[in-house]
Amino acid sequence: MSTSYFTNLRRGGRLGPLLALLAVAACSPFKLLKPNQRLLSRVEITGVKKQLDEDALKTLVQQQPNTQLPLPKLAIYQLGVKFYDSVKLRSKLRDIQSTYAARMQAAGTDSAKLGQLITQRERKAKRKQLALDKGNAIMRLGEPPAIYDTALTARTVQQMTTYLHTHGFFRGQVTATDTARFRRSLLFRILSAPGRVLPSKTDSLDRAKRYRRVVVTYKVDENLLFRYRLQPPFIPDSGVAAVVRQLQPASFLHENGRYNEDTVGLERTRLEAAIKNAGYFDFRQQYISYEADTSYDKGTVRLRMFIANPAPGQGHRKYTIREVRFVTDAGVGRTLRSATGDTLRRAGTAAALRDRPNLGLRTDTTVTDSVRFAAYQQKYSTKLLARKVLVRPGQHYSLANTVQTQRLLSDLDMFRFNTVGYRKVPDPPTTDSTSLHPVTGELLAVINASPAPKYSQTSEVGGTYVAYLPGPFLNLRLKTRNPFGGAEVLELGVRAGYEGQLTRVDVKEGEAPQAVHTTQLGATASLILPQFLVPFRTNHFLTRYNPKTRFQLSETFVDRPEYARSNFEFSFDYIWQKSAFHQYVISPVVLTLVNSYIKADSFKYQLNYLRDTQGSSLYRSFSKQIEPSFSFTSLYNSNDFNQTRDAHYLRMFVEFGGLTRHLYQDALKSGTGLNVYDFARLSIDYRRYHHLTPETFFVWRLNGGIVHALSRTYDEETKTYSFIVPYDKSFFAGGSTSLRAWQPRRLGPGGYTPTRSDGSRDYLTEQPGELLLEGSAEYRFPISGFFKGAVFTDFGNVWGLQERKETNPNSPNFGNYLRPGAQFQLNQFYRQIAVGSGFGVRFDFTFLIIRLDIATKIYDPTAPTTADKWALRNFDSSANPISFNLGIGYPF
Repeated sequence: MSTSYFTNLRRGGRLGPLLALLAVAACSPFKLLKPNQRLLSRVEITGVKKQLDEDALKTLVQQQPNTQLPLPKLAIYQLGVKFYDSVKLRSKLRDIQSTYAARMQAAGTDSAKLGQLITQRERKAKRKQLALDKGNAIMRLGEPPAIYDTALTARTVQQMTTYLHTHGFFRGQVTATDTARFRRSLLFRILSAPGRVLPSKTDSLDRAKRYRRVVVTYKVDENLLFRYRLQPPFIPDSGVAAVVRQLQPASFLHENGRYNEDTVGLERTRLEAAIKNAGYFDFRQQYISYEADTSYDKGTVRLRMFIANPAPGQGHRKYTIREVRFVTDAGVGRTLRSATGDTLRRAGTAAALRDRPNLGLRTDTTVTDSVRFAAYQQKYSTKLLARKVLVRPGQHYSLANTVQTQRLLSDLDMFRFNTVGYRKVPDPPTTDSTSLHPVTGELLAVINASPAPKYSQTSEVGGTYVAYLPGPFLNLRLKTRNPFGGAEVLELGVRAGYEGQLTRVDVKEGEAPQAVHTTQLGATASLILPQFLVPFRTNHFLTRYNPKTRFQLSETFVDRPEYARSNFEFSFDYIWQKSAFHQYVISPVVLTLVNSYIKADSFKYQLNYLRDTQGSSLYRSFSKQIEPSFSFTSLYNSNDFNQTRDAHYLRMFVEFGGLTRHLYQDALKSGTGLNVYDFARLSIDYRRYHHLTPETFFVWRLNGGIVHALSRTYDEETKTYSFIVPYDKSFFAGGSTSLRAWQPRRLGPGGYTPTRSDGSRDYLTEQPGELLLEGSAEYRFPISGFFKGAVFTDFGNVWGLQERKETNPNSPNFGNYLRPGAQFQLNQFYRQIAVGSGFGVRFDFTFLIIRLDIATKIYDPTAPTTADKWALRNFDSSANPISFNLGIGYPF
């Protein structure tokens, strides 16, 4: 057979899915409709000006048409209907019930077997009932036809009108019109095109079909916008009035501002919190009301605030804290009695339940910094816990202090839960508590904290399949709470793996990459102290920022056929929270020690070849070096773990290393052989999460970084003084959280084409850079249940800032860069931005997100020829293979 036959066959195979999709799209959805039913085709909103939020109006639409992108949900549902048989399902459901009824009768009084049969019956019946209620699996992946409902349209008009009135458009109106039209399927229109040239008889059903597809248009008439005219508030309680006047500058309501009931609601919430913080324990938002008068002037709302008293002739009462009690082992006695009771019941000694242990009264009590601690046995430092309690005797009641105390105690990770409650102290008989100016009351603050388990451990055993080689791995982690009695957290971890990897460079000229097994061992230790470890006394001002001190140790050892490498790191960090979303980290001491041993001479030869011919700094990652540094990190993240909010993310990181190396550099080098370099490093990562609908998001990211050596260092390998950056401090592009169409750390630098010793392109060697610019844009959408999808585009690259030049005067490339195109240049870099796109699927289990992203290169600036730079021309080839990225969590 000829080659053209197989080529045509492959083309036909690629057209198969398209033909199948056209066949599904050709099926008329009207077959799913009953008589007099119509299909909602599109919803439009017109007349909205810049003063209104059109997206907010879209959320009020009660009925939406079927989803067409990224999947035609109605066509998928229609495909599932072809395999749906409700009669057969009901028959199977009856068979399940009768079969298990007989089996349960045969089981007799065997409770264990009966329980097992009931579980099996319910599981099978539940699956059949789900198929009866919502269709088979294909139908549930799609959507049933959106049958037009005039009642839902009327409800939408009502809600949109209410939205206008509550957002300052008191004279606004919304009207709805629906039009009917018939549009045949795409395939039918293509096949019937010749009939338009050759007239035929009119289909007698066409006229009836024209009214089966509906377009609903909501016309919004905003009319006049009303603005505030703030009137003096009416507050009969002078104490409350004084609090409101004092905090008036922080008000959300401003003169001549646009009327908005959402803003009024925010102001009510602000006032309630402010008044509670002033000591008014019993105050509620229901006491606050607003009167809006639109009859005063055109486009004007006279807004007056009223704060009512609890009862006629009775003012609001302030409260102070008389005593603060802290129970550090709440629920311990109850847990012990319950556990003992369960044990006695299992032993069949119900009469012995009377003898369950009773721990009695908490006799271990102490007073620290005016806080009274109580426990059966004090296990925590009361001095430290007292710093986390912002509620003190003699203070006025404060909601803010209460909430902050709960947050600080929760952040300790010492307690399962903690509550801060208040009890009113009974008044003396002569106390006046119901007059216009009642006497200040007293509260008893009670903090109950239930201890978390002292030890917790996690273990993970699994396998990997990399480079066509299987390999096992083991992870063990142990967390110890309060090991030294000061609410510390100690975490220990070990990891061992035997994994397959491809050779890092081509070991021999012309030889294909080989798969090898590598041994990876690692250990980590972390100790977190719930305070700043400083030589001076800290005050309660720092407590509000939840200060912590962290010590971290880690050791990683990798053993490959080519080399063995160990990496030891120690860090000493100060951590504090500016707010619930904003965290700062200062690391005054960061120490990294790298030690390597090259086993294979051929591998060393390749490293030297890359260094001499391409200026690659890969050889430096295998030298002995020590990296002392200090750093600062600012992290702002208003999102949650599952990224379900409209949020911002900004991480800024600054690091300086080796600033004092001139004091010890020569002695260290001569005594230990360790190199030390000085450098400055900056990185900024910004992400924006746009919440489009309850389940769809548009997310984008911009990430950049720069690293630069501060002075020259003598390089023994090249015999020159050069600006040297530690290899581990370089930037890399490519991978599952970067440009997903490229392999990890393999993109770039710039427009340079890495080559192997035989002249072919090098896709294996890491490509470090000193400047990173990259970004991503991703649209996330639901598919079915926990199964979600995404389409994305990534762009970016890395460049060098201190590229080496050819120094041999006899070379024809004398004075030129060893890596042409790798040096960052303002008039060239925008042409060297790599672009990749793809799609992904995510399994969102709430507590765990598993991600698979499939990507391909669109534009590859490192391609050797201009024609090859548009990589889609080489789709699914060695130059542009399909990249699969499997990971945990979202890429950003």
